[in-house]
Amino acid sequence: MDDIKFIIEKLKKSIDNLEIKAELNDIGKVIAFNDGVVLIDGLNEVQSMEILVVKKEKLNIKLLALNLEESLIGAVCLNNFDLLQHNDIVYRTKQVASIGVDERLLGRVINPLGDFLDNLSPIEFTNFYPIERSAPSVTERSPVSVPLHTGIKIIDSLIPIGRGQRELILGDRQTGKTSIALDVILNQKQDVFETPVCIYVAIGQKLSKIKRFYEILKKEGALDYTIIVATSSEDYPTLLYLAPYVGCALGEYFMDQGKDVLVIYDDLTKHAWAWREISLLLKRPVGREAYPGDIFYIHSRLLERAAKLNKGGSLTALPICETQLGDISAYIPTNLISITDGQIYLDNGLFKSNFRPAINIGLSVSRVGSKAQTKIIKKITGKMKLSLAQYRELESFAQLSTELPQEMHRILLRGKIILELLKQDNLHPLSFEKLAILMYAVQNGYFDDFNLQDIRLVESKLIDYLENDCSSLLAQIREVKDLTDDIEIAIKNALQNFFTFLTINNEKNIA
Repeated sequence: MDDIKFIIEKLKKSIDNLEIKAELNDIGKVIAFNDGVVLIDGLNEVQSMEILVVKKEKLNIKLLALNLEESLIGAVCLNNFDLLQHNDIVYRTKQVASIGVDERLLGRVINPLGDFLDNLSPIEFTNFYPIERSAPSVTERSPVSVPLHTGIKIIDSLIPIGRGQRELILGDRQTGKTSIALDVILNQKQDVFETPVCIYVAIGQKLSKIKRFYEILKKEGALDYTIIVATSSEDYPTLLYLAPYVGCALGEYFMDQGKDVLVIYDDLTKHAWAWREISLLLKRPVGREAYPGDIFYIHSRLLERAAKLNKGGSLTALPICETQLGDISAYIPTNLISITDGQIYLDNGLFKSNFRPAINIGLSVSRVGSKAQTKIIKKITGKMKLSLAQYRELESFAQLSTELPQEMHRILLRGKIILELLKQDNLHPLSFEKLAILMYAVQNGYFDDFNLQDIRLVESKLIDYLENDCSSLLAQIREVKDLTDDIEIAIKNALQNFFTFLTINNEKNIA
């Protein structure tokens, strides 16, 4: 009996000493979910793009808040959607969607949630960047003036890309858009300027294609400066939507350190499809072709983040867009063309006629132009644009006339030779100093005496000659980057020696 009294007294003292503090938790409740979209009641203070959590025993379910209505929150599921149940409690994290950033990400493959897909050891992040960030202001930017050499002859000579530019690559399926992106990344290894950090964002691509891309980068030694953000067609539409913003955030981390960055979005057509699917599931109003009204805004706020900063860093964006039957006037292509600083259009007809890369020079343009070229390339290829323009004008006229003046024959021949030399195989980028000598040779008539079918073989022999016997000349061009009198004399001597050697050895009619 005494023991019971003692216990009761002890409980009374504990109750008297107990302090109850009121805690206010902003929580919500799942009232409906379907196809990756979750409707939540409550959470009146939640902000757009905030990460929400449903706590489970095994795994936490992450949600992303997108629709903020007066009495209802529309969110999309980021993982483990099959574990979600009706009336589940949803908690705020008060953190907007962000991605871990670190130098050690170079050479790695991640998804938009920051999970590693390459079976290598994970990284503990201490620094995070929001995936949505305001674009640099006008006062923070400087003009685009430093070239981004792609190693692709037709681009570097006629459609130059500068560091900090946004250049759209568009064309039908299977016309070589991703191949151009791959060649651009590979060429950065040998660029005369600082090697940029390259970020390849695969949006809804086949896993086999991403793996092949990864293996080529690894084989060519380009993985050391490249990050791959990968999503497949089997992933949630939300991951496809977030992928380019995650890639851009990673690029901004390196840009803020004063480095040059190249981000390739492959491709924004699938990104638009993913956002349309999400918007339709969220019951948002539809517009043209069932796209939501903000379809232009989601791409403009992404691409406007590309810039050349006053403090030194730059972010170059190469978005890729897929067209249907060559229709560049469709909704998404015209949106992207109006946002970017130029476009590279790959023509299906050129591709089928074996002109690779199948770039249509007439429909392709760079609005930065020769400002993004080294001086030597600018001086040499300025005349080449005129030669091609004259060739295009005379080509149709020549089909109607049998007798043409000698001068017209010369212009037509020169145009055909230039177009033949602009052909290029995949995975064979050409450095700008070799391109300068090659274009100088064609502009000054060194190729005029060869049969058209032999031009590519002569070009190959010339490149081998420059690599083996003219290394000092190439090094001088890389250093000076201008067509000085001394360099022009050295180029003439090298070309004279090479073509004299071909003549002596009777190689003007190469089998």
